Amino acid sequence: MTSPAEVQPVTQSDSPVSDSSARPVLLLTRRLPDAVEARASRDYRAVLNPEDRAFSGQEIAARAAEVGADAVLCCAGDRLDAAAIAALPRSVRVLATFSVGTDHIDLEAAHARGLTVTNTPDVLTDATADIALLLLLGAARRASEGERMIRANAWTGWTPTQLMGTHVGAKRLGIVGMGRIGQAVAVRARAFGMTIHYSNRRRLAPELELGATYHADPEAMLPVCDVLSLHFPATAETRHWLNAERIERLPPGAILINTARGSVVDDGAVIDALKRGRLAAAGLDVFENEPNLHPGYRDLPNAFLLPHLGSATVETRNAMGFKALDNVDAVTAGRPAPDRVV
Repeated sequence: MTSPAEVQPVTQSDSPVSDSSARPVLLLTRRLPDAVEARASRDYRAVLNPEDRAFSGQEIAARAAEVGADAVLCCAGDRLDAAAIAALPRSVRVLATFSVGTDHIDLEAAHARGLTVTNTPDVLTDATADIALLLLLGAARRASEGERMIRANAWTGWTPTQLMGTHVGAKRLGIVGMGRIGQAVAVRARAFGMTIHYSNRRRLAPELELGATYHADPEAMLPVCDVLSLHFPATAETRHWLNAERIERLPPGAILINTARGSVVDDGAVIDALKRGRLAAAGLDVFENEPNLHPGYRDLPNAFLLPHLGSATVETRNAMGFKALDNVDAVTAGRPAPDRVV
């Protein structure tokens, strides 16, 4: 199997169209990695965003109309609601999102409009699982407090009781959503000696479960979660899934990890639990309304916070871009998209 680090742009002979005047117009809504933009510019009449300005959905639609776009390569922060999709020119045939999640796109509106929507699964599993473990260790071992102490020149030397955290070995890790990323987190957590519990819509086969304890009802799993890690999509049904009531079902002093979407937790409930010590710590890479996260997180010493770094490696972001372009290649050439969502 080819690893993300080995993924390369297609050769010139693989490009969809060689005549530049006949190449489809591809609108890129954000600045993407250099290798991705180079391939897009080679194979399409690519309209880039070198300033990396974040456009509204209506601005994206207006820009697509202005350049006569055949395809739009959008990103997770682009809010393409029903109104924005309706405003897209009829020339647009495909929305290829540079993400696994599609909650920023109104899929029903896209389907009604006859658009193909694609995403980028399978290539960011390991990078996101690595970040989940970074959050787990950072939150458990009070890493952000220690780094702030060093940077503020406030460290006066080692003491026996300074910044004592939680040892993760032998702790029970509960994973809600045991897809590819959840399974990759479980593999890494086992290396630290953690016991794995999980809840999923369907139980995994034994060769994937690897001895983990399955809970058909996530509510029943919460009391055995010394650490709770969230790995399920953002939908209307999962909004604020982790609320005050569910936090109270966790063991006192549990640790929360979220690399899914910010909207799946109730920020007010999490912040209150962190302040009271009901949650010992939280490691968060995603936030509701990001980058405008709830200000209550900023002053909490037991909140280990990252700016949505889950897939942020050169290898992974290149692989995501190439996969998005593979989907655009297919649709503009009249072939089925390999990663079609709608």
